[in-house]
Amino acid sequence: MGTPPLSRSVPAPGRRSRPERYGSMTAVPTVSRWWRSRSAPQRLDLYTRWSFYGYLAMLPLLALAVLGSAAGPAPRLPVTLFLAGSVATAAGGIVVTRSGFAAHRRGDELPPGPVLAAFTAAGVTAAAGVWAFSSDGQELNAAVPWSVALPLGMVLTACSTAWTTRQLSPHAVTIGVLSGFASHLAGSPAAAAAAQGLALTVAALGVVLAFRFSVWVLDVVVEMDRTRGVQLQLAVAEERLRFARDLHDVMGRNLSAIAVKSQLAGELVRRSRPEAADEVADIHRLAEESLREVREVVRGYRSTDLTSELAGARSVLRAAGVACTVQGEDDAGSLPEPVQAALGWVVREAVTNVLRHSVAGECAIVLARGGGEVRLTVTNDGVPAGSTGGAGPGSGLAGLRERLAGAGGSLDTARDGDRFCLTATLPDGGTT
Repeated sequence: MGTPPLSRSVPAPGRRSRPERYGSMTAVPTVSRWWRSRSAPQRLDLYTRWSFYGYLAMLPLLALAVLGSAAGPAPRLPVTLFLAGSVATAAGGIVVTRSGFAAHRRGDELPPGPVLAAFTAAGVTAAAGVWAFSSDGQELNAAVPWSVALPLGMVLTACSTAWTTRQLSPHAVTIGVLSGFASHLAGSPAAAAAAQGLALTVAALGVVLAFRFSVWVLDVVVEMDRTRGVQLQLAVAEERLRFARDLHDVMGRNLSAIAVKSQLAGELVRRSRPEAADEVADIHRLAEESLREVREVVRGYRSTDLTSELAGARSVLRAAGVACTVQGEDDAGSLPEPVQAALGWVVREAVTNVLRHSVAGECAIVLARGGGEVRLTVTNDGVPAGSTGGAGPGSGLAGLRERLAGAGGSLDTARDGDRFCLTATLPDGGTT
């Protein structure tokens, strides 16, 4: 028998077959999804950087606007130099901005090389502008001071990524003075030139300090995010220390006694004394007692007293920078122990999801009792778009739902915009 022919799928009538290689293509991530995947400090960092880049990239367009405001036609050569210099100055400013952000992150000074090159390009651009707009008898030309202030001010704005206000202010005053002096050279009266210089000084200083303020805001947000992470680590470390202290208090005495009795038993064995059997029996008893106490410590550590869980949840959330309010805490201690245990697990899981799956600013925990049932509601904001708030497949909420179902209760989750609500319900006398 020959080899049977390979079967091929036949496309349905009226439908065109599609190449197989396109069937395995995955969806290309959208810009919005890429933006949502960034944290708040990362978003602010991107916004701040591109605010600088966008502003600096506008210099050639502003140079064209200055050219259009000239009182008359300008010579071609200086105009060409002015426009080309504006492009070079914008490129140099972007390089200075990148270097400034990198140096600021490291805590270093702004590298002098890019700054010198950018200011040189800005100076050439300013000189070409003065040449172009004050030549051929174009007196009282308003384009002259702007042709000086714009390129120099752009480079100074780029330097604001790393320079302090004290460093920026004298340079802004210098730009204003040079603009007024250039205006006076172009034929403006001394009073008018001084007024123009003062106005451009205030404008340059305002723009530069505004961009400097945006860098300061970015620093504050990054530091707050870093502090929040440190506070979470400290909360975990404090809990570990508490457990270690409890374990030490329980086990220290028994282990010391076991060590002493082991030495005594060994010595009695070497001497063939009958008391050695009693000491070995004591060692066995102490070992069993230690094992029992360790289990009690672990059981107590794992037990979920609802009052303690609510207090711990409020402490952890506030340490993480989340404003937390708890209502009905006074009723927690009067609930049956099985109900407290089940709801305590709910509080633990809910708080964990708030910290892991959201950038919450506030969280509300409400415990209500009535109608033969107990209802625990945990609501938080800051759930990113597309997130399930920790309620997706494989999350700890699935185990909680099974635990509550076995006790005759239920677990429900709901989302409204950036808010996520978790509701656990149990009968007053439910058992786990």
